[in-house]
Amino acid sequence: MRPIRVAVVDDHSLFRAGVIASLSQASDIAVVGQAADVPSSIAMISQVQPDVVLLDVHMPGGQGGGGAEIILQSVPLAPTTLYLALSVSDAPADVGAVIRAGARGYVTKTIAAEDLIASIRQVAEGYAVFSPRLAGFVLNAFQSAPAPEPASASTQPNANIGSNKSSNLPHIGAVATDIDSVYSAEHTDHAAIPNGIDDADDIDVGIDALSPREQDVMRLIARGYTYKEVASELFISIKTVETHVSKVLRKLQLSNRGELTRWATLRHIV
Repeated sequence: MRPIRVAVVDDHSLFRAGVIASLSQASDIAVVGQAADVPSSIAMISQVQPDVVLLDVHMPGGQGGGGAEIILQSVPLAPTTLYLALSVSDAPADVGAVIRAGARGYVTKTIAAEDLIASIRQVAEGYAVFSPRLAGFVLNAFQSAPAPEPASASTQPNANIGSNKSSNLPHIGAVATDIDSVYSAEHTDHAAIPNGIDDADDIDVGIDALSPREQDVMRLIARGYTYKEVASELFISIKTVETHVSKVLRKLQLSNRGELTRWATLRHIV
């Protein structure tokens, strides 16, 4: 079987070399190109026609559009190439920009090598991939995006997030357009609450039941941090994180981390 042909685009040579070394662990992935700025990235993509481009969102050169500019300029030159953003940033403007440009996913640079390899495979298969820290926001964007019209037999379906068979999902552009509002909802006094909840006053917030440390842990867990990442961020042990999470779930009467993410998202806490 032909390997997945991957190009790596990042302006930091040491990081780029590290990613390439990590990808060499996978027998089904072949790195066929690399570049360090916008013009050379576009030229490289046009020349080698990779299956997947792994790219940073902040890239020098060009018109200042970074990764989004690379995607937009490269699509006509390499129409079958797919793009996966890999960045240290989880800012809404960065996420929205590359998704609107056509990226199939967005992961942060804290990702483990084996997870990055798995993400590339998923993108190559036609699926969308997002870092756990972004998953809650992207899910909320899906929920608030308008439902697509049923495609008629004579209508060509749009490119959707997910496999090519999932033509009933919201268009990726619609989701990208809504990401900024999802991220900024926590800063809006009268932000809409999804799933038919019309008044925030009707919700038993319950956050006052948590201690300050439990609130810290809750916010990080709801954003998709692993126990190890929470422990590192708060300078506590993993065991202590586990204890806090258990107490948070019990006090909020929730069953798992997924419910916690939804609970926090509804209340615009994360």
